[in-house]
Amino acid sequence: MRSGNPVIAFILLISTCFAYESAIAEGPKAKAAWKIARAPLTTRWAADVSPDHPLPEYPRPQMTRDNWLNLNGLWDYALSSEESKMPPASYSGKILVPYCYESALSGIRGPSIPKQRLWYHRTFTIPAAWKGQRVLLHFGAVNWDSSVLVNGALVGTHRGGYTAFEFDVTDKLRPGTNDMSVSAWNPLRVDVADTQVTGKQRDHSYSVFYTASTGIWQTVWLEPVPTDHIVGLKFTPDIDQKTLQVIVQSTAPSQVDLVAKDADGKVVSQVEGASNTRLDLVIEKPHLWSPSDPHLYSLAASLVRGGETKDAVNSYFAMRKISLGQDDQGRTRIFLNNKFLLEIGLLDQGYWPEGVYTAPTDEALKYDIQTAKALGYNLLRKHAKVEPQRWYYWTDKLGILVWQDMPQCFGAPPNGTTLSDEAKEQFKTEWAAEVAEFFNSPSIVVWTTFNEGWGQHDTGGIAAMTKQMDPSRLLNSATGGVDKGFGDLNDVHDYPGPGSEKPETNRAAVNGEFGGITENVSGHRWSQDDFGYGAILQSQWLATKRYQNLLKKAYSLSAERGTSAFVYTQITDVEQEINGILSYDRAVTKYDPVILAAANKGDFPSLPPNPNPDLVPTSEDEPVTWKYMNVEPNEDWTHTGYSDSSWAIGPAPFGHDLWRGMRTEWTTSDIWIRHQFSLPAEIPANLAFKVEHSGTAEIYMNGVLAATANDRSNDYVVVPMNEPGRAAVKPGENILAVHVHHTEGTQLIDIGIVVPRGMWR
Repeated sequence: MRSGNPVIAFILLISTCFAYESAIAEGPKAKAAWKIARAPLTTRWAADVSPDHPLPEYPRPQMTRDNWLNLNGLWDYALSSEESKMPPASYSGKILVPYCYESALSGIRGPSIPKQRLWYHRTFTIPAAWKGQRVLLHFGAVNWDSSVLVNGALVGTHRGGYTAFEFDVTDKLRPGTNDMSVSAWNPLRVDVADTQVTGKQRDHSYSVFYTASTGIWQTVWLEPVPTDHIVGLKFTPDIDQKTLQVIVQSTAPSQVDLVAKDADGKVVSQVEGASNTRLDLVIEKPHLWSPSDPHLYSLAASLVRGGETKDAVNSYFAMRKISLGQDDQGRTRIFLNNKFLLEIGLLDQGYWPEGVYTAPTDEALKYDIQTAKALGYNLLRKHAKVEPQRWYYWTDKLGILVWQDMPQCFGAPPNGTTLSDEAKEQFKTEWAAEVAEFFNSPSIVVWTTFNEGWGQHDTGGIAAMTKQMDPSRLLNSATGGVDKGFGDLNDVHDYPGPGSEKPETNRAAVNGEFGGITENVSGHRWSQDDFGYGAILQSQWLATKRYQNLLKKAYSLSAERGTSAFVYTQITDVEQEINGILSYDRAVTKYDPVILAAANKGDFPSLPPNPNPDLVPTSEDEPVTWKYMNVEPNEDWTHTGYSDSSWAIGPAPFGHDLWRGMRTEWTTSDIWIRHQFSLPAEIPANLAFKVEHSGTAEIYMNGVLAATANDRSNDYVVVPMNEPGRAAVKPGENILAVHVHHTEGTQLIDIGIVVPRGMWR
């Protein structure tokens, strides 16, 4: 039943060609020095990585020029003390840029170096045709504290691990060969007052935290520009007024010519005006962008002075609107293009087994987006990470909504350390850079500032800052964490869920994380450590059925409560976390893709019979009827001969939160339940209980205490059946009896019997 990833309905892509000029400064000996380091797992794209020109694509699709020089490739590297300001006298070997120090694709896969500084070195030659122009040195991202020297002179420093930066290196260049050194220090500080913005990086991988990404992890490139040139573009679509607001940012005031064309090359609008001021392109009949129709326009911007074109860039834009609105029942909902669209999405952390933060190739980068689309999702929540600009180009072009997180710092409550003023300012600096860099991407519809309270501080101030920077998008100020009432969304995390609050007058209700079905796929694991939510499934059928049930709840919540969006955890496994739709190597779709895609669209066809059914089923899939009491029965209530004719009858699960799928209300501190079932003559020797419960559950088989489950489970867990309990199990009629004593939280109990081989561990 299991197979490789299906191609259900991938969109036909029209490739955009960008000029590429290779800059090879390494000889045959250096090329031979590189090979991918040994890693626990790799994707199929790792074989496509070449040291000659890794990631050769133009790195800035939102503002393209014809001339540029890619500096990706083999560089020298060495380590020094973190305080070192000057390059080392010698280097240790070769590292493949732009893959981080810890990655297999770098050729090193070294352990993280929070107390050392990583140095890079290479040479380059400026093309003769660039003479008389300014030369900009671009870095897509370097983690975290970096400095750059050209021909021995410092050209600049930068702090921040997730956004692009550049330096004008013109005055430091010399004819012929030029020498460049780059340093990077990634302290990975998460529990001190001067904590950095780390996201999910740690110096070692555990739980929901993963391998760090030290150093250069996005493309490095050079670009020639005129002295007076375009610095940036800023687009704000207004579909109600049928205009695109454009600001062409330039180094000096100049005239700007703008020409917008449709996909067929037809001019749809043009305007002339001044740079650094707002210009309006009128789009008479706007073709609106949406996940089902991701229509993009092209835009050419020219900088003109004295009748002469000084600079020109090409870009693209979309006409779309994201807003809050009221549905026909008066409930606040998320609207796309003035209509409610239920958003069904995936948490996307953007990790790669061989590249850590960096996808091995552009095809790999695109693949996750294509797969999400093919499986019926219309949303990706980019979690605790920022991607290279080409990732957003593909979400724009393929058509999938994006909720973009600010990666976390961890020093503020609930972690217990108060952030320093310096750390708070650095957080704002990096957040402002992130919003500015990706402002033009039409697929981004929500900015998320804080996740689950991690590093959360000055929520109102950060919310106001974000709305001032970008009033055109929705703000999620605290996803799954300490909600202080700011922003446009009230976002609940609920595992397995889903669950949500009710919409408010000025805020939509969403479920920013749910699910996390944990499934083991042998041979496609990063490690033998396990992290997920609930029992570890080893059956595609069970995982698919559970997913279908979760989506039924999601659609019910949307209809009955007015929830606007659901984000399932998650698109791929990540290192020890094994709750992805895909395995970490992207080789296996862990659920039935046809059933999955149907559920995401609100269609729930019947599954084929379970090839490995539970011995005594729980009510997880279909309701199982039990006898129950809320007052203590006689001592012999667990035995087969006990008369329970006066007991109430109801379907499990029993509990108090009907939104979590409880079928029979239970609100008291204790409950006693009994279920009669029949077994065949041959019974497996090894049995276990599959139980979801609150408080302490005492489990009896035919009057014998067979197991005790303490505390509370957040999902179904497997509890071994003891030897006396197994000895009491017999062919024919049996009684399963359970007493649960509940002390706090939400009441719940459901139980069945499983054979722990194969399906359950």
